[in-house]
Amino acid sequence: MKLLEGQIALVTGAGGGIGRGIALRLAEQGAAVALHCRTSVQSAHELAAEIGESVVLQGDLTVEEECHRVVREAAEWGGGRLTALVNNAGVQPVQELPGMTAAEWRAVLDANLTSVFACTQAAAEVMRGQGGGGSVTHIASIEARMPAQGHAHYAAAKAAVAMHARSAALEYGRDGIRVNTVSPGLIERDGLAEAWPEGVRRWRRATAVGRLGRPEDVGDACVFLASPLASWITGHDLVVDGGVSARPTW
Repeated sequence: MKLLEGQIALVTGAGGGIGRGIALRLAEQGAAVALHCRTSVQSAHELAAEIGESVVLQGDLTVEEECHRVVREAAEWGGGRLTALVNNAGVQPVQELPGMTAAEWRAVLDANLTSVFACTQAAAEVMRGQGGGGSVTHIASIEARMPAQGHAHYAAAKAAVAMHARSAALEYGRDGIRVNTVSPGLIERDGLAEAWPEGVRRWRRATAVGRLGRPEDVGDACVFLASPLASWITGHDLVVDGGVSARPTW
């Protein structure tokens, strides 16, 4: 039996590289997967065709009402059930802190943090009412602990995402809802090595296993946290970074 047989999952930001890897892994392990996207509509539909048992839901998750609509439509597609939510959608712009505007700051927090709050709240309402609870997994980042230059807004948002998971785990636990985070390191994507060659070389040297992460590495962590194997795990941050965090900094 597959680990997620019979589950109904929603992956936000599924049109991108990491979201695609998560959705594929969930589907491989038996889940029916609803794919959210904002602008990557074609990619999401191609992924849905590849998965088979899937649906594409488009929406702007910086808008609270859209978060609730996407979750509601995912549950309706799942026959009134939603057992797993993966909050993956987000943005990662580079902006030096001294010149950053409050509007730029808020845009990153809305995309990366407020969307997580609203989608989790909506999903928890469904999970409470269906019996049996469910799981929620936020995609955070190792930048929640180790910020990069030009990522003050992103790092702050991801740190808040990790704390939101711990708070939600505390408040939703009695309803059978587990909430965790996965914190990836640098994940490969098309064109990354050409756009940032020195950074990629430094990352490869820094990892204990000698390679960058792959979207499916993040997906595997999400499968585990949504599965019965993690039934007593909540409020936890699962770091998936190839051992970068274990490297001495002195």
